[in-house]
Amino acid sequence: MSFARLDRAPGYRLLAEAVEREILEGRLKPGERLPTETEFATQFAVNRSTVREGIRLLEESGLVRREEGRRLFVARPETSALAQRMSHAMVMHEVTFRELWETMMALEPMAAELAAANATPEQIWALAANLTETRAVLADRQNVTRLDIAFHALVAEASGNRALLLSRDALGRLFYPAFEAVISGLPAAPERLLTAHTAIYEAIRTGDAAEARRWMERHIMDFKRGFERMGLDLAAPIALPTGQEKTK
Repeated sequence: MSFARLDRAPGYRLLAEAVEREILEGRLKPGERLPTETEFATQFAVNRSTVREGIRLLEESGLVRREEGRRLFVARPETSALAQRMSHAMVMHEVTFRELWETMMALEPMAAELAAANATPEQIWALAANLTETRAVLADRQNVTRLDIAFHALVAEASGNRALLLSRDALGRLFYPAFEAVISGLPAAPERLLTAHTAIYEAIRTGDAAEARRWMERHIMDFKRGFERMGLDLAAPIALPTGQEKTK
């Protein structure tokens, strides 16, 4: 009788998983200083190259960062880094624009409704500033697209729901090419966008959650109609916006 070979994870991966577990279970807090590479090597009884590889995995995951003097600290993963990874995963899984739109149709009205209840004065001011800038550049389609993406991100932030904010950030990035196509290709699109954003802003400012949801639903539906009028294929797989093809 013969037995199959037992596979054991490489030491650097076991080290990374052990440190990750301490962080995720709250025994190591964001901002807390970690042992040096030498101290890690002693504690885990491994060589320093194993430690370096393990730390590299933790840095890539956003759970560890290096500061001055190459000291190691526990970190909280950046929202932008998480969104980029999710965006890449959606592209690799060939998620379609229809699937993306369906998800946005669920998340964006929820964000607007919550924002009407939770937005701070500073967040309401930021939305107003976005509208002012949008009015000023309405003939500049590229800037309107940029401000549209920013407006929706501000609404999500004003929702006060971190799970929602993390979930929709990647979607907003992937929608950029479609937003740009609709806003650039349909003459009435910028004005319609401004009308919707103004109504959403007013509902959030006055705390009218039902109206904020209603206008956001109308706005996202309007985008889908614009997408179809452009003759774009909702069943086509999404692609990364230009400039995001490589992980930073």
